[in-house]
Amino acid sequence: MIGRLLFLLALCLPLWGQAQHPRMMYGDTSRVGVPYSKDPHVVNFKGRYLMYHSIPPKKGDEASGWNIGIAESKDLVNWTKAGEITPAPGADYEKKGLCAPGALVKDGQVHLFYQTYGNGKNDAICHAVSDDGVHFKRNPTNPIFHPSGDWTCGRAIDAEVCEFKGRYFLYFATRDKDYDIQMQGVAVAPANTGFNREDWTQAADSSILYPVYPWEGKCIEGASIAKKDGKLFMFYAGAYNNAPQQIGVAESEDGIVWKRLSKEPFLRNGKPGEWNSSESGHPHLFTDLDGRTYLFYQGNNDNGKTWYITQEEVFWKDGKPYLK
Repeated sequence: MIGRLLFLLALCLPLWGQAQHPRMMYGDTSRVGVPYSKDPHVVNFKGRYLMYHSIPPKKGDEASGWNIGIAESKDLVNWTKAGEITPAPGADYEKKGLCAPGALVKDGQVHLFYQTYGNGKNDAICHAVSDDGVHFKRNPTNPIFHPSGDWTCGRAIDAEVCEFKGRYFLYFATRDKDYDIQMQGVAVAPANTGFNREDWTQAADSSILYPVYPWEGKCIEGASIAKKDGKLFMFYAGAYNNAPQQIGVAESEDGIVWKRLSKEPFLRNGKPGEWNSSESGHPHLFTDLDGRTYLFYQGNNDNGKTWYITQEEVFWKDGKPYLK
């Protein structure tokens, strides 16, 4: 009898471990009938986690454009759809689409920063605010930011906004004049900002992070920021989608000058046959209220026919992040 019990226990232990530590795999199926969610950003708001992410045009209705999906969770693993953000009536600037959300909680509200989509070089960053995290009111000064100068084509996408040393920093991806190389830029606003267009000043007339290593290809995008020990850490996506896109990390003491932590990716794409063999991309480094940090990112193994979002906890040692 004891031998049989030990045998059954040996069978159950691996399953118990999986139940306790399941891999999050989320993909919205409402738009195209298969899992398809990209560009995650998570906040802890009023007792639940909210994840904002990009969802594709509806199947058979390309004119519906890219929009923003909202999912909710109690445990960062199991997610259910909570809503969508579609073009607002009368907001012509976003009528072709909106996506790539970035969010922050400030004064009991969720502030959402997102890009317009479908306008090429004229795509820009917009802002909206919500009391419940699901229904948003647009900023009347939208779009609130696009870059200028000889170094950029003028496009701004993939917004990430954080407070640091008494100012708000807006990180964005843009392209060069030839619309070939994707790179990072930054703008700043004062601490008392309402995030209106007139509050933002471009903080550098050049790229603050430009692709240089082979794995970064021609693209650095999807910046996400964590604050640790008086520094900023930028988790970023290197290379265009499915090139494969992989995730790197850089650090900064002032929010403008950045230094990579490594010449190699922090998180690589998966091996052939794994769920993320085509890429591990577009990171979001979520810092929970208890200080623990989680890396959300997108991946697929079919060159973009489907897209899943997952997460894993990031740990820190000697001021540097690592994965177990």
